[in-house]
Amino acid sequence: MVKALPATSTPKVAPEMSTLTSATADAEPLVTIRELSVTFTRGVRPVQAVSNLHLRVHRGEVLALIGESGSGKSVTLRSLLRLHPPRQTRLEGQIKVAGQDILELDSAGLSRYRGAVASMIFQEPLLALDPVFTLERQITEAIARHEPTSQAQARARALELFERVRIPSPARRLRAYPHEMSGGMRQRAMIALALACRPQLLLADEPTTALDATVQIQILLLLRELQRELGLAVIFVTHDIGAAVEVADRIAVMYAGQIVEEGPVRSLIRQPRHPYTQALLTSRAHGAITKGLRLSTIAGSPPDLSALPPGCAFAERCRFKQDICEQRQPPQQTVNEGHLVRCIDTAIKSTS
Repeated sequence: MVKALPATSTPKVAPEMSTLTSATADAEPLVTIRELSVTFTRGVRPVQAVSNLHLRVHRGEVLALIGESGSGKSVTLRSLLRLHPPRQTRLEGQIKVAGQDILELDSAGLSRYRGAVASMIFQEPLLALDPVFTLERQITEAIARHEPTSQAQARARALELFERVRIPSPARRLRAYPHEMSGGMRQRAMIALALACRPQLLLADEPTTALDATVQIQILLLLRELQRELGLAVIFVTHDIGAAVEVADRIAVMYAGQIVEEGPVRSLIRQPRHPYTQALLTSRAHGAITKGLRLSTIAGSPPDLSALPPGCAFAERCRFKQDICEQRQPPQQTVNEGHLVRCIDTAIKSTS
C-alpha cells in the first residue's frame, strides 16, 4: 500500500531546471524504443514485465523512469544492454541506440556496444564490481578492450576519471579493492568505470538507493555535472521523485510494464494528469506532518504480471474507474507539447 499526502504537497521544481532546445528535440533521437515487450518465460506462466513500450531519448537529455517496484523500470534499462538471461527471456519490438538495432547484434557486436556506446551504473557497486581485482585493473581492462592503448595510457585515463569523480587520493584509491572503500566512494568508482570508454548513453539504475542522504545529494550533483560536461544522454531509474526532479529533463512514469504518463519535468510535476502519477507525487513525506493527520493511500497492490487484465492495469486501484476501464486498454493522448498520458478522457478531465 502506498501512503500519500494531500495533493498540494508536490516536489518543488527549481527555476533553473534545464530543458531541451527545439533544435535538439527535432534532431534524430539517440535512443528509440518501439513496441518493446519483455517476457520472462521461466516457470509455469510467462511474466510480461514490459508491454508495448515506446520511448525516445535525445543526445544530451536526461530521462527519469519512476514508479513502484515491479513496474518494469530496471527491466527496461537492462534490455538496452541485453543483460537478461537469453534462454529465459523473450524480447520483442525494436531498440535502436546510435543507429544500431540492439536486438539484432550478435555476441561480438554486443561486446563492442557495451561500454563504448552504452554503459550502466548499477544500484549496488559492491556486487557489480569484481571483488578479486583492484579498481585500476577493472578500469584499465575495460579501456584496453575497446581502444588500442598502452597500459600506461589506460592507467592515466583511470587516474583522470578518479579525479573527475572527486575520489580523494586517487592514485592510492586506484590500487584498492572494492571492499576497501566506503559506499559513496564505491559508487564514484562505479561511475568512473561506466565513463571509462566514453559512452554516448549512460544508464543509471537507482544509483543512490543504498547511500545515506548526504552522499545521495553529492552523487546526484556529480552525475548532473558530468552529464552536462560530457553531453551524455542518461536514463535514470529511481523511486525518488525528488531525485528525478533534480537531475531530469523529462520524466516517464511506469506502471505494470507500461508508461502511463510522460512529459517535461515542469509540466508533469505541476499538472500530473494520470491518477497514478498524482498518487506518486503525493506519496512523499513533504514538509511538516501534522500529528493525527490521516495520510491518503492507494488501495490494493500492483497486478500480477503473469495475468494482466484486458483493460487498464491501474483500474482496480483508481478512484476514477469506470466500466470501460476494465474492458480495453486506454489510448495514449497528448495533453500538451511533449506531455503524453495513457488514460481515458473522463479521468484526464476530472484531474485537470
